[in-house]
Amino acid sequence: MENKTARFTVLLDPAKKQAFEQLCASQDLTPSQVVRQLIRGYLEQHDVSYGQQTPTHNPKVRS
Repeated sequence: MENKTARFTVLLDPAKKQAFEQLCASQDLTPSQVVRQLIRGYLEQHDVSYGQQTPTHNPKVRS
């Protein structure tokens, strides 16, 4: 896990939130764990590294 954390707020409708939380609970995962997995996978899919001081940007990704 990363040393420092930052808050990331996402707005979604209550029905999707409830379904997501129930699915996460059924898999013994927290919603935060799943969101972090999704973000890591998305960064890897687009060849964007994030472990250094300055992130490496894929030219196809808009800043």
